Amino acid sequence: MRAAATCVVCAGAPERLPAASYAYLLGAYLGDGHIVELARGVHRLTIYCSLMHINVAWWITGATEDVIGRRVTMRPDPVQNVLYVQSYWKHWPCLFPQHGPGRKHSRRIVLAPWQRHIVDAHPDQLVRGLIHSDGWRGINRIRHPHRTYEYVRYGFTNRSEDIKRIFCEACDALGVDWRVMNRETISIARRDSVAKLDAFVGPKR
Repeated sequence: MRAAATCVVCAGAPERLPAASYAYLLGAYLGDGHIVELARGVHRLTIYCSLMHINVAWWITGATEDVIGRRVTMRPDPVQNVLYVQSYWKHWPCLFPQHGPGRKHSRRIVLAPWQRHIVDAHPDQLVRGLIHSDGWRGINRIRHPHRTYEYVRYGFTNRSEDIKRIFCEACDALGVDWRVMNRETISIARRDSVAKLDAFVGPKR
């Protein structure tokens, strides 16, 4: 594994990032990640995963290692039913300029131009990371007196209007139809759109 001696964003060369892995990691960070500053300028990136979805934790770990070129810690917490994917590095705020004080839904979340360039090239991986962090795939049932209808749908739930907008813009780029289900949730239920997501999202198991 290569050593990440310098930060490519600081060096003015974000195009050197592995774009697909970064887009996926960005989605996971926007959904369930946060950055904390520690001693001597080191920052800790933590992304939360359910213990029920160990494969998602491995995918996020792999993407993180690909982006920064060093090994990443995966720490289970059976009491909270959570897996913490964690990485210590001085330059996490450079890679995620959305970092700031307070919860994400309480402040503006805007992609930097170089992030937008990556997302435009890999909207599928951004959506995949967002769904793996704050989304789900399930069966919706509508019961009528003489028949019960069932269909598969995806949902994405987040309190940040900006993050929901970023998700919906990526879905638009993929030709995936979506609708607002409630104040916090975006629903994707059209059969062809569900099939498009099934082609690259992968199961949470």
